[in-house]
Amino acid sequence: MAQITSVSPSSPTFYVPVCAAVGGFAGLLVGTAQGNPLIGLIVGAVLLGATAYAAAHFVSQERIARWAILLIVALGGGFLGGLPGLIVGAGFGWFFGWFIYWLSESRYRMKLPPYLTAGQVLWHYGLRVICGLIFFFLITPIVVVMPLSFNAQDFFTFTPEMLRFDPAGYSLKHYEDFLTSSNWQHALRNSISIAPAATLLSVSFGTLAAIGLSSEHVPFRRTIMAILISPMIVPLIISAAGMFFFYSRIGLQGTYIGVVLAHAALGIPFVIITVTATLVGFDRSLTRAAANMGAGPIRTFFKVQMPLILPGVISGGLFAFITSFDEVVVVLFVGSAGQKTLPWQMFIGLREQISPTILAVATILVAISVLLLTTMELLRRRSERLRGMSPG
Repeated sequence: MAQITSVSPSSPTFYVPVCAAVGGFAGLLVGTAQGNPLIGLIVGAVLLGATAYAAAHFVSQERIARWAILLIVALGGGFLGGLPGLIVGAGFGWFFGWFIYWLSESRYRMKLPPYLTAGQVLWHYGLRVICGLIFFFLITPIVVVMPLSFNAQDFFTFTPEMLRFDPAGYSLKHYEDFLTSSNWQHALRNSISIAPAATLLSVSFGTLAAIGLSSEHVPFRRTIMAILISPMIVPLIISAAGMFFFYSRIGLQGTYIGVVLAHAALGIPFVIITVTATLVGFDRSLTRAAANMGAGPIRTFFKVQMPLILPGVISGGLFAFITSFDEVVVVLFVGSAGQKTLPWQMFIGLREQISPTILAVATILVAISVLLLTTMELLRRRSERLRGMSPG
C-alpha cells in the first residue's frame, strides 16, 4: 500500500477551529478547577486558536515556537496552581505545540493512504480518540489509588500538602504497616500458598481438557466446552453459593484444599480458552510423525506438542493465577479465618475498619497485575511468531 511522505499545509479554516476546540476543552478543565468553567472554556478556545494561527504563519522556526508555547503555558499553570500547575501546564504546553504543527502541516495524513477522504481520515482518528477516552475512563480510578497510597495522613483523599507536592505530605508508612502487620502478612502468606497451587491444578486440567476437546472425534464437544467454561459465565455469587453447599457435604468447606479446588475451578476456563486458541494453528501432522517414529503419547506430548503450545499454557496459567490471587467472593463462602487472603483482608479493612493500608496493598496488586499482563502480551507475540502469524 502506497504511503506519502510529504503533504501540503492545512488551511487555517481547518486547524484553527480544531485547535480552538481542544483549547476550549483544556480551558474547561482549568476553569472548573478555578471555579469558572465557562470563562475557562472561552479563554482556552480563544488563546489556543490564536496561538495556532500565529505559530503557523508568523514563526518560521518550529522548535522555537514549540518551546515558547511550552514555557508560556507552564508559567500560566504555575501562576494559577503553583508547582502542580506548573507541571500540568508544561504537559499541556508540550502537547499544544506538537498538536498545532501536527494539524497545520498536515502531518496527520503522512502515514495514511493518500486516497482516503476527509470523512475517512476523521473516522480514523476519531475512533482512536473514542478508544482513548474509554481507556482513560477505565484506568483513572486505578491510577488515583496509587499516589494516595503514599499519603502521610490516614485519609482516603488528597491532602493540601499532597496537592502542593510538599514532601511532608508523602510517606511510606502504609507500606511499612503492610510489611509489619501480622494480619496483612498472614493474608499474604495465604494468598501466596493458595494461588500457585490453584494455578498448577488449573493448568494441568485445563491443558488436558483443551487438547482433548480439540480433537474432532470427541462427542458433544460444544456441550462439554460450555460446561467447562461456565464458571466464567455464571455469576460468581451463584458459583460461590453452590461450592459452599457442595463442599459442606463432603467436608471441604473451610479447608485449604477446598479453597484451592474452588480457585482451580475458576481458573480452568482461562487455561482452556488460551490453550484452545493456541491449538488452532497447531500442525497435527507433527504428532503423527512422532508416533510413526516410535514416540509414545506422553513423549510426543512433552517433546513435540508442549513446546509449541507453551505460550498459551503459560498465558492461561497467568490468568488463573491472577484470578486466584484477586478473588474474594468464593473464598468468603468456602474459606475460613485460617484461609484469609489479601482480598479478604482488604474487604475486612473496608467494612470493619477504614485502613489506608488498603491503598498500599491495592497499588502492589496493580503492579503485579501489570507485570503479569505484560508477560502475557510478550508470550502472545512469541506464539504468533512461532506460528508464522506476524513478522519476526
